[in-house]
Formats: sequence, structure tokens, C-alpha cells
Amino acid sequence: MRPSILRVFGALATTVTLSGCGYFDSRSAHKAQFEMVGMTGYDLQACAGLPGSTKKLNDTTEIWQYDGSQSTPTISTDSGLIPAQSIISIYQSAFGGGGTTCRMVLRLDHDRVSEVHYTGNDDEYIGTDGICSIITRGCARQRESTMHHVNAGPFGPVSAFHPPATPAQSSSATYSDQSGKYVPQFSGDKTQPVIQPAK
Repeated sequence: MRPSILRVFGALATTVTLSGCGYFDSRSAHKAQFEMVGMTGYDLQACAGLPGSTKKLNDTTEIWQYDGSQSTPTISTDSGLIPAQSIISIYQSAFGGGGTTCRMVLRLDHDRVSEVHYTGNDDEYIGTDGICSIITRGCARQRESTMHHVNAGPFGPVSAFHPPATPAQSSSATYSDQSGKYVPQFSGDKTQPVIQPAK
């Protein structure tokens, strides 16, 4: 075989391996954390569906929550020369992965998505938050007009291994009347309360 054909087979094998282990799902979930910021609540519901629960924090801010799950394929017993299930179990014990659930939590500020967080047992074998791509898939495949466009090329801001930084938030979206009047004071004095009136 010529070397160029070997390179093509090598690239295909790598792609199949990474996709089966969650690399591309993780990139898709993290890309959504960029692209969904700025969406209207109506567009979010059009592509992701109705939220499982909502919480109104004040006149301008809400928290919406979406839940998703998927089963992971398992091998019932080790058979043959390669103990596949034992290898998978050892890998999961050492490195994690094999998650099945994701909870997507969004903050909406003035009916616009201002931040997206994931929580739960949501890591696949390679990358983080890969299970969460099942929640954002509708928005990723058929983009809404209020979504932000992100260059997700290999050198873009999207990573399979860590989520993007949380965008800065307005004070009305992060502080209530009470929390705006009080601030944490971290000091070495263990007799003083950590939350004290702002000066």
C-alpha cells in the first residue's frame, strides 16, 4: 500500500475511535455553550423544547432547566481473547466516562440566554459533558436566528476537554436586593462572619 492510503486509513480509524468515545459529542456540547448565549427564550424553546422546570429570580432573570439521558452500551461478559468489559471497567474506574445523564441549567436575563451550565454524570470516555449534546442537538442541527455564530475549527475556542468561560453577567441577573447590600469578607479572623454589610 502507498503511504497516502495508509494515512487516510489512519485518519478514518482515529475519527471513528474518537466519535465512539465521545470526543465530538463533547465539542458539540461546549460549542452550544458559546452559541446559545444571546438566544431569545422563544427560540430556545423552538429548538430545545419546553424546559423541565423554571424558576423566576426577579423581574428580569429566570433559571431554566433541561434534563436528558441516554443508556451506554455494555458488554455483558468477557469472551474470547480480549477481556473488553474488564478493560472498560478499569478505564472507568481510573479516568471516568460512561456517563448517562445531563442537566442543562440556563440563566435568562431579559429573556435572553446569558449563560449555559451542565451538571450530572455527563462525561463520555473522551472529553467532558458529551452526554449533554443530546439536549442541545436540536439547536445545533437547525440553528435559530438569535444564536451566536462561533468558529469551531480545530484552533477555535471550542474544546472537548473543558467548557468555555462563563460570560460576565448584569448586576440584576446576579444580585438580589439583599445580596447587593452584603458582600463576603474573607479574612483570617475566624470570629467574624464571612457575609457582612457592604461598606
